[in-house]
Amino acid sequence: MITPELTYLTWVTVFTALMWMPYILNTIVVRGLLNAVGYSENPKPLAPWAARMKQAHSNAIENLVVFGLLIFVAQAAGANNETTALASAIYFYARIVHFVTYSLGIPWVRTLAFAVGFMCQISLALQIFM
Repeated sequence: MITPELTYLTWVTVFTALMWMPYILNTIVVRGLLNAVGYSENPKPLAPWAARMKQAHSNAIENLVVFGLLIFVAQAAGANNETTALASAIYFYARIVHFVTYSLGIPWVRTLAFAVGFMCQISLALQIFM
């Protein structure tokens, strides 16, 4: 049986895996297909939202490593419980909020969403060590 933690890890992973699509479409629109798939010397800049979305995607990948490893360690240690399940769910929704608000350029909400996700990671770690 798959645990809630692994379910949310799967959803976070799928969401992260799909984040590239909108900003790549913008790359094709702005630079053209040949330059988008090639290595142009002086590429045209992406739309501001697309550049922010690309940064949000990079941030999501960096944090997926930490979140995923904490979930796997919690599973291996038998430390999963109601707290880890809730932290996993909150983390998933915080990453959605982070991605959307980062892409739209909403700084305070973006920062709050990041902080919530980070606190979920801390919560997972504490459950492992307790």
